[in-house]
Amino acid sequence: MSTLQLYDTTLRDGSQQEGMGLTVDEKLAVARHLDALGVGFIEGGWPGAVPRDTEFFRRAPDELVLQNARLVAFGATRRPDVAVVADPQVRALLLSGAPVITLVGKSHVGHVQRALRTTLAENLAMIASTVRHLVHAGRRVFLDAEHYFDGYRLNPEYALEVVGAAAEAGAEAVVLCDTNGGSLPDEVAATVADTLAATGADLGIHCHDDTGCAVANTMAAVGAGARHVQGTAHGYGERCGNADLFTLIGNLALKQGHPVLTPGQLARLADTGRAITEITGVPARPAAPYVGGSAFTHKAGLHASALRVDPGLYQHIDPDRVGNAMRTLVSDMGGRSSVELKARELGYDVAAGSGEVARAAARVKELEGEGYSFESADASFELLLREELAPGLCRPPFDVESWQVSVAGGRAATRTQDTEATVRLRIDDVALRATGHGNGPVNALDRALHEALDPFFPQLARLELVDYRVRVLTGETGSDARARVLIGFRDGERRWGTVGVDRNTVTASWRALLDAVHYVLLDDVRAGAPRAAALAD
Repeated sequence: MSTLQLYDTTLRDGSQQEGMGLTVDEKLAVARHLDALGVGFIEGGWPGAVPRDTEFFRRAPDELVLQNARLVAFGATRRPDVAVVADPQVRALLLSGAPVITLVGKSHVGHVQRALRTTLAENLAMIASTVRHLVHAGRRVFLDAEHYFDGYRLNPEYALEVVGAAAEAGAEAVVLCDTNGGSLPDEVAATVADTLAATGADLGIHCHDDTGCAVANTMAAVGAGARHVQGTAHGYGERCGNADLFTLIGNLALKQGHPVLTPGQLARLADTGRAITEITGVPARPAAPYVGGSAFTHKAGLHASALRVDPGLYQHIDPDRVGNAMRTLVSDMGGRSSVELKARELGYDVAAGSGEVARAAARVKELEGEGYSFESADASFELLLREELAPGLCRPPFDVESWQVSVAGGRAATRTQDTEATVRLRIDDVALRATGHGNGPVNALDRALHEALDPFFPQLARLELVDYRVRVLTGETGSDARARVLIGFRDGERRWGTVGVDRNTVTASWRALLDAVHYVLLDDVRAGAPRAAALAD
């Protein structure tokens, strides 16, 4: 192989992660995103052994139009002492219609003797005959040499025989698997180099992350001569997961110049990662390299001061190259530089060292001392910032006269509690009173606000509460401790958050709800737009 092959096993190995269970429709959707990214091979599963995977390969020809990738079926070599043409699992691999097949074969003498319960010679024959049979049937074949590094450590001569048998039978690449994930980079590099020198075979690498070294081990293998790289989206997988395919792509393309993706596709990396988490329902680590939401996020004041001069001083690449973006967190750690950077990130033209920035930074420190946190509350911070930049334009378009919540409880533990919220508002000279019913105080207040304001401000109809978190502030105990409430909202395509703090959790929630409404309406207020046509009625 003159260039690296990029091979994804999210749909098979990655789906073995605890808590993940992909439907056939979800597997097809993930495959489409991986293909659009430019991955070379997508392993769809184990047809014949897993009914869902059999169905996936049945539907794939009609529903999966691949532009960049080749679809791969995964399966085992023939069983001991069974002719390859008579083995039903091998037949299922051919019936899948996949143009590429990856076989798993034992390369550890202990697994051959105790798991397969056969002889070392028969295991070699199983590998060679199955590879040869599939190649003669017109398939491209890879062999995953399972437990290779542990097997090589125990009996290197036999592990090398496995590689040789597969390569001589026609395997396009023999993939050395760190199945237990217990190896370290130096050992991986040395073993790959020794195997390459002894066999001359085209080698691949498949690493698990049980020592936290899956990506490092994969990079070490590539450095030692491996030319086929396997991984999963976000490092999904059993136990501690697999090598993170997105991190590998970033490292191989940006740090070593390997053309693992088609031109221009690298900028889709972060969007692909986000799309796959939406499909799987399994979130990625915020701090995941390249694609994580925190990958280019800065909080410390020292960093912010330097980033204000040159973003490259604390970022190893331009985040635009992988479709991500730099973010600044506003906190009491950041000071004026963080506030200035965040203001520019939000689109405000602020002067370095201006009085407005200084006042906003002082206000942030004061509020964080009271328990506020603006890291996940961009909308609340922007309201604070605008109060300093243009206080005359930031007055909310309505006044709150009062609000009240009541809960009707029942004796039965299973009885649904009806919560009623009443809000009294005023828009100019118009007095409003609205009531909302919900399954709790926050839900009821949210509905009451919509009932009162949506007729006057139709844009609020799109405001949707999507996340709600409460944190008892550190150092405070008991039922009268202060609570910090963080609420996430969606407004069309936008997602953002607000924060409220109070000893009463409902009051803290009310403050966060009001911030959300003010934030949606602020653009109209700043532009001097009319209150609403409803006022004329």
